[in-house]
Amino acid sequence: MSLPALATADRFVDLAGLLESCEVGGFRADFVSWGHYRPEYWRNYSHTHSFHEVCLAYSGEGRFNCGPAEYDVAAGDVFLARPGDVHEIESSRAAPLGIAFWGFTFRPVVGVAGTGWWSGLTRSDGPVLSRELGGLPGVVAALAGEAAEPRSGYGEAVSALGAALVLDTARAFALPSDLSVEPVARDRGPVVVEAMQRHLLDNLARPVTVREVAAAVHLSERHAERLFRQAVGASMMATLRWLRLELAAQLLLEPSRSITQIAHACGYSDVRPFSTAFKRHYGRTPGEFRRTGGTSFG
Repeated sequence: MSLPALATADRFVDLAGLLESCEVGGFRADFVSWGHYRPEYWRNYSHTHSFHEVCLAYSGEGRFNCGPAEYDVAAGDVFLARPGDVHEIESSRAAPLGIAFWGFTFRPVVGVAGTGWWSGLTRSDGPVLSRELGGLPGVVAALAGEAAEPRSGYGEAVSALGAALVLDTARAFALPSDLSVEPVARDRGPVVVEAMQRHLLDNLARPVTVREVAAAVHLSERHAERLFRQAVGASMMATLRWLRLELAAQLLLEPSRSITQIAHACGYSDVRPFSTAFKRHYGRTPGEFRRTGGTSFG
């Protein structure tokens, strides 16, 4: 979401009463204010809050005083007043400042030790001005959209977006050392094989090739087949035949389906090759299997 698009987000203020609280990462945020200043001259004089107040500048420029420090702010900046910080914002007259702002309390629900993204809100000596916007513009615009036209499911949507708003806000003001994590070693093999097996199961009635399955998981045929065989212990096509015949055995216990219909449902265009494959696998023809109810006794 681009910053200019936020100029249409004046319905952000309508989130009052629509999103009141959320929980994220062991913390609870209670929202106490939502607002939007259009890009025209304005000034809010020195004041303080008992909560965190965050401003996202989407156009123009101005100044932000926080305690004894003064900061020049412009489109693309996000700035923060922590609880107790005496602060003031004034828009430029030549290039008026447009902002969206939100205020919330922030407290742990359960004990959270150490540092992490939340340090951007919990540490009193952290930065108050940042250009690390992350997903903030998109989240703000999405919240404004939900406020402008609530639809079925809006409660779940704004709760999830509220959590993302708090998380991205904290990340914007956290120190880089607090955001770093150990690289996650991930083995894609099991996930890819599971995706290939799911593809086979979803397409039992259709002609299927190794090329098609490999393309579905973005691998070469050779690599896909090797991964599959290592994990499953059989080739892809052998597994496909086994799955089709297992399905056939289940369907044969349903008297409403003809053997021809079952053959087609299991990817066989004709009953004859289906019957041959079924007898080779189960030792009985489909008709015999159906008559005995799947048991070994006639």
